[in-house]
Amino acid sequence: MLYEYYLHIFDKELNTTQVKVLPFKIPKLEHDALIYQEDKSLFFYDKLHQHEEIQVSYIAEGTGTLIVGDTINDYKKDDVLVIGANLPHVFKSEVNGNTISTMITLFFTKDAFGEQFFSLEELRDLHPFFKRSPNGFKVSNKAEVFQSHFLKLKESTKLERFIILLELLKLLSRGKYATLSSFIYEKKYTDIEGKRMRDVMEYTINNYHKNISLDAIATVSAMTKNAFCKYFKKRTNKTYFRFLTELRVENACKLLVSNEDYSIAEVAEKSGFNNISNFNRQFKSIKEISPSLFKKNNAL
Repeated sequence: MLYEYYLHIFDKELNTTQVKVLPFKIPKLEHDALIYQEDKSLFFYDKLHQHEEIQVSYIAEGTGTLIVGDTINDYKKDDVLVIGANLPHVFKSEVNGNTISTMITLFFTKDAFGEQFFSLEELRDLHPFFKRSPNGFKVSNKAEVFQSHFLKLKESTKLERFIILLELLKLLSRGKYATLSSFIYEKKYTDIEGKRMRDVMEYTINNYHKNISLDAIATVSAMTKNAFCKYFKKRTNKTYFRFLTELRVENACKLLVSNEDYSIAEVAEKSGFNNISNFNRQFKSIKEISPSLFKKNNAL
């Protein structure tokens, strides 16, 4: 997978043996201001990471969960996602047989083309994009228009890619959108913090359907229970167990829609809830609708 390959290359350049996930460096040629990347694999890179570049991605194939900052979102084919500079995120792809997940991405920094470039009067119409990007956002319309632009990138010259980027930024500044993260931790993660948060996220993503105690997750973080609770709340603006509940509810939503044969009780159990009354209460508090009504409204 491209991300993993790049991580190991980056590691060799640093002459170290440990893969450093946060911060994450997008590899590029020395003079490249705009980076094009196509990821094709059974699943996208699934470790928590951040990078200084703004990421503009098109999901050509694949579905799954996207954790950005403090918020859990879903993604699917034809989604266009913008992830702001240094915004921690992780993709949890749904693996369906041999289906290949494909994501086409442009990476760039706001000053990649000169510190004043995007401040030019001629580019005033792009300012909304840069106001929205720090929290990340998902486009909610014009999928076909975006698709045509992204699919041109592979065979385009560097100049053509730059022109396509400006066209995309114009569309992203004008289109309807949904914010991905409601909270931004203003400080960049250190390597130690990055590894700690990566381990916590990885453990949670892999075990959310099981019982996770405070003792267990504090051990994963290599902190005391009290220190971990403060640490997680400061960096995500929510308690760990609120985050865990949101992840479980997001998984429940997928099961309710994609598995008609599952009862509400089965969905609750498979999503990590130990009783159906607690599941109904937590689901409604997050989605503002009952699981049964959500299933009815989203029936295929």
